[in-house]
Amino acid sequence: MRKFSRQAQVLVLASTLVLAVSGCKSSSSTGAAAGGGTVKVGFMGDLTGANKQLGINIHNGAKLAFDQYNATNPANKIEFTDYDTQGKAEQATAVAPKVISDKMVAVIGPAFSGESKTAVPILEEGKIPNISASATNALLSKNGWKFWHRVLANDDVQGPGAASFLVKNAGFKKIAVIDDQSEYGKGLAKAVSAGVTADGGTVAVTDSIDPKADAWSSTVNKVKGANVDAIYFAGYYSAAAPLVKQFKDAGVTATFASGDGTLDQAFITGAGAAAEGAILTCTCVLATSSTDPAVSKFISDYKAAFNGDPATYSAEGFDAGTAIVKAVQAGKTSAVDINTFLATEDFKGVSKPIKWDAAGELTGGGTYIHRVKGGKIEALGNFQDAKL
Repeated sequence: MRKFSRQAQVLVLASTLVLAVSGCKSSSSTGAAAGGGTVKVGFMGDLTGANKQLGINIHNGAKLAFDQYNATNPANKIEFTDYDTQGKAEQATAVAPKVISDKMVAVIGPAFSGESKTAVPILEEGKIPNISASATNALLSKNGWKFWHRVLANDDVQGPGAASFLVKNAGFKKIAVIDDQSEYGKGLAKAVSAGVTADGGTVAVTDSIDPKADAWSSTVNKVKGANVDAIYFAGYYSAAAPLVKQFKDAGVTATFASGDGTLDQAFITGAGAAAEGAILTCTCVLATSSTDPAVSKFISDYKAAFNGDPATYSAEGFDAGTAIVKAVQAGKTSAVDINTFLATEDFKGVSKPIKWDAAGELTGGGTYIHRVKGGKIEALGNFQDAKL
């Protein structure tokens, strides 16, 4: 029997308590039974929490890849099992030992940076390859993990790209940078602030908010008093929506900007008219239309499967799932063999080319700019060329 650290052993008991509340379920549509030729893959991410839509988008993208594989491969079908973390680091940490004891051979996720920081060490100890479609904190790849990967560029790419667009393209010189105190938010805010300064702008306000609070009058007053040109919020849409409304209600006219954690229609739904004109950055690409046949097919298949357009991280989820599919197609069905195979992969995904370096970082990628216009998210292109 594999031996785990005292922390992991304690967390096995904790996971039982968490799973009694959140549950885990198979999301495979094939009805394949465990054992035999079944390859068991887990999903770790937010499915019912405050920012659940981001997790659902990833889940659906990966599920589409697995369902398409299963439809033509009666042997070694992929069974996809959900481990709902609600986007919480403590829940992800408690769930991780369950993933190991359930004998998953790979994981899509963890989704967010905070849960990745605490749960991936357990997956690493269990030698379970994991691919995140959305965790962008730059420090994650500095941990020496051998089983961790992500399918988008990190915040050391997004931050400077966002700053360059705001200062050079949009002409905003005086900027407020606010974070939500999450691992993701703090890292992105730091990168954006450094980028603004490097590009000749001024960071006039830096502040942090508690995303669980109902009002942030102190932050709003600081920003209003500084008379900034733009506000960059590094955090998730569940806080971004009420925050931008409070800025608008207070008479703040600065352009609101945020990162990939806010890049979802749920932000617009929550903020209403206050979201109009917001700038949203991401190292992901929203795949809603394309002249590329493979991407067009993905969009069409996604719409048919889920009755809606692909959204933020859907394409990344599909590419993460495709990476696992390619390993299984090559006859790699154990966790260690799948991980070894991932290191050799180099393919054109629907979101971007997929190839990893030794640290699990994607070897390419850039920053893309979006704008809320007419109640919808409009893609403006890469940060160098995008115009308002």
